[in-house]
Amino acid sequence: MRIQDIIRRPLITEKSQIQRDDTNTVAFEVDRRANKIDVKRAVEAQFKVKVAEVRIARMHGKIRRQGRFVGRQPDWKKAYVRLAPGEKTIEFFEGV
Repeated sequence: MRIQDIIRRPLITEKSQIQRDDTNTVAFEVDRRANKIDVKRAVEAQFKVKVAEVRIARMHGKIRRQGRFVGRQPDWKKAYVRLAPGEKTIEFFEGV
């Protein structure tokens, strides 16, 4: 697995914005096969910041209905990355 494929997208929610301001923690959707070490290496390589801690949560896909047809969204993985003290936040979170 390549480092560029580990981080899928940033999660910009109300909870993630509060965590970014209070504890310098950012949230990402990551590849389902990635572990904490992979996520830490990917964030440090792509954004040139120092990572203090990584927490990972597995999210179950929601069930969606369209009339009588039932479908299911895929499961996905979320990573909370706490940056080291003194590091500035990642720049794409600045304009939100």
